[in-house]
Amino acid sequence: MSKVRNYLRENRHLYVVLYYLVLLVLYNTFNQNIEPKYYLWCKLDDYIPFVKQMVIPYVIWYAYIVLPLVYLAFNSPNDFVDLCVFMFGGMTICFIIFALFPNGQNLRPNIEVTDIYTFLIDRIYSTDNPTNSLPSMHVLNSVAIHCAIARCDKLRKRKWVYPVSLVLMILISVSTVMVKQHSILDVFAATVLSYTLYVLIYKLNVTQSIKDRIALDSSKGLRI
Repeated sequence: MSKVRNYLRENRHLYVVLYYLVLLVLYNTFNQNIEPKYYLWCKLDDYIPFVKQMVIPYVIWYAYIVLPLVYLAFNSPNDFVDLCVFMFGGMTICFIIFALFPNGQNLRPNIEVTDIYTFLIDRIYSTDNPTNSLPSMHVLNSVAIHCAIARCDKLRKRKWVYPVSLVLMILISVSTVMVKQHSILDVFAATVLSYTLYVLIYKLNVTQSIKDRIALDSSKGLRI
C-alpha cells in the first residue's frame, strides 16, 4: 500500500482522472432526469442517411478515448494534463449547457435487430437517451484526443499514428449523425467548443498553472 501511495505522490498528475467520477455522476443524472425543452433539427439532417454500419466507428470511440489517455498518463504527463483539461473541461461546459438549455433530438429511426450492426445500435438507443445532445461530447472528446496525439512529441515520431487518429476522429464524428444519435447542429456546436478549448489550452497555455501546481516539468515529465 505504501508503494502505491509513494507512486501516486510522485505522479500527482494521475489524480486529475478523479474528476471523471464527477462527470460520470453528472452524465447518469442528466441522462435519467433531464427532459428536453428544445428538440434540435435542421434541414441538412434530412439529407444525412441512416447507415447502420457506421455504428462501428461510433463504438470504436471508447477505445479511441481510453488508450491514448492511458498512454499519455504514463508517458507524457504534460500532454496528459492538457488532454484532461480539454476533455473534462469541455464536458463540464456541456453539462452547464444541458442544464441551461435542455435539448434533445427526434431523429432516431425505428429499427429491427437483424444483425450485429442493428444489435449495437439498439443497445446504444436503449442505454443512452436522445437527450443532452448539443454539443456532442462524442465529437468533443474525439477532437480532444486527436489534438493531444498531434501535439505529443513521442507519438509524432510514429508516423502512422497521426493519420490513423485523424481518420478515426473524422469517422467517429460522422458516425454520430449517420446512426442518428445527433443532429448536425450538435456536431457544429462541438466543433466550435473544441476550437475554443484548443486555443485556450494550446495557444494561450491556460493549463500551465495546473502543471505548476502538480510540479510538472515540460522537459522531464515530473519533478520528483
